[in-house]
Amino acid sequence: MIQKLHDNLLSLGDPRVKGWLFMDSFVPTAIFCILYLALIFGIKKFMKNRKPYEMKNFLLFYNFCQVVGTFYMFKEFISVAILQRYSLTCQEVDYSENPLAVRMLTATWLFYLSKLVDFVDTIVFALRKKDNQITLLHVFHHFTIFPIAWVCTKYFGGGQSFFGCMVNSLVHTIMYGYYGLSALGPQVQKYLWWKKYITQIQLIQFLSIIVHSLVNMLQLDCKYSKSFSTFYSFYTLVIAGLFIDFYFKAYKKKTK
Repeated sequence: MIQKLHDNLLSLGDPRVKGWLFMDSFVPTAIFCILYLALIFGIKKFMKNRKPYEMKNFLLFYNFCQVVGTFYMFKEFISVAILQRYSLTCQEVDYSENPLAVRMLTATWLFYLSKLVDFVDTIVFALRKKDNQITLLHVFHHFTIFPIAWVCTKYFGGGQSFFGCMVNSLVHTIMYGYYGLSALGPQVQKYLWWKKYITQIQLIQFLSIIVHSLVNMLQLDCKYSKSFSTFYSFYTLVIAGLFIDFYFKAYKKKTK
């Protein structure tokens, strides 16, 4: 019965992603999420009586790759949106084989895969014993956004969902750029005066995505999935709430 339900749900997906990596079944995505949690606890236990790893060279390489990858996705999202004259208030998914529509779908799929790569963030924190950075917000977001991105790619690749992916890709370009420069050491860190603005940029990201989704929900004649817009608005609101809570707790610690 479960297999039949699984097959029925898959049959409702976008036929264009058939054969694409991890898109023919939700099982690989679920397994990766379980492995992610297992790795976090496993590495933290492994590192308990060990010195933290420096990983400077790896961090430079990893963050450079992330900057290139996230900026490429941002470029793809905004380029196709402009070329197809996307609407910010109601953009339906183009399920055709139009080259631009497939290009947008491909960008969404790459966005999904990038969320798997983002698991490395937490693994690095654990190996460097940066336990203060492995917060509920961090783990919850990484654990949930990967399967959400799968659903988005499988059923809503393009259309209204492009906005959240586009904004998130741009914000991550800025964030990984900062992390990469910060990994160069204190001699560079002192010039990263724009660190304080990253928090504000993230809050603007959450607000813009929520507003964008709400606008779509209020347009009753818009054929883009209201259920997905509603879910994503609520999800982003939860993430924003956790982020604000984390921010104020961190601020209070600094002022004590």
